[in-house]
Amino acid sequence: MSIAHDLSDAEFDELDELLAITPEPLEPLDASMLDGYLAGVLVQPRLIPIEEWLPPIFDYEGRDLPDDVDPAWLARIRSLVERRFASLNQSMLEQGWFYPVVLDLDAEEASEDAGAEDGETQAAVEPAAVEAVADEPVDPDAQQLPDDPITQALLPWVGGFEYAAVTFPDLHEQADDNINALLARLYRHLPADTPEEVEIVELLNQEHPLKNIDEAIEDLILTVVDLQEATEQQRYHVEQVRRDTPKLGRNDPCHCGSGKKFKNCHGAA
Repeated sequence: MSIAHDLSDAEFDELDELLAITPEPLEPLDASMLDGYLAGVLVQPRLIPIEEWLPPIFDYEGRDLPDDVDPAWLARIRSLVERRFASLNQSMLEQGWFYPVVLDLDAEEASEDAGAEDGETQAAVEPAAVEAVADEPVDPDAQQLPDDPITQALLPWVGGFEYAAVTFPDLHEQADDNINALLARLYRHLPADTPEEVEIVELLNQEHPLKNIDEAIEDLILTVVDLQEATEQQRYHVEQVRRDTPKLGRNDPCHCGSGKKFKNCHGAA
């Protein structure tokens, strides 16, 4: 069976641009965060319908889209997102692999360098503006971005995954050591907020060091696939209907007490 038709690079760019024009003040996910979010939905221990998981992509704080939103814009986003969702799901199930949308730091740096060259003249003309920015006080409570290039590249994707896990808490509520260990392997790429989280990250870096970005991406992929497998039984569990009384066979005495066989009495209909 062929893998569901995934998005092309141009369509990923189109999706990112469409999300970027989400009506203000909503704060939508970008393409990388969205990709992690979709994976976070897919590994949940229950099947989540699109009517539940699609609205949160338009605002990180869970606010609703306005009623007068452009229906063509919304339909195009839904179409692209559904295709990516189906492709991710099928790739994980049939190949045990997928290709996450993560930041290309080399491309980002090249873009920034080009922008810096273009702005050299302006910076020379307005040095006071640069000094004013440098003199602005630093918020001590502001979350600092990581210096590690691996974490910088994977942070948006893993942040999107965590957003799904927070929005749909079923995964976090699993009392399963294996699931918790797999989540820790993913969340090592998020800023550690507590001493316990710092200790877990340090332990993972000692026992499972990631030498480069390619190794880190492979570890991320395999971790997510393992999570999907760990929750698969619950996700596709079918509740069996249990009868209070044994099923009546056609040759059994009829339940009405007539003495006739069921097939010749009430079962004749």
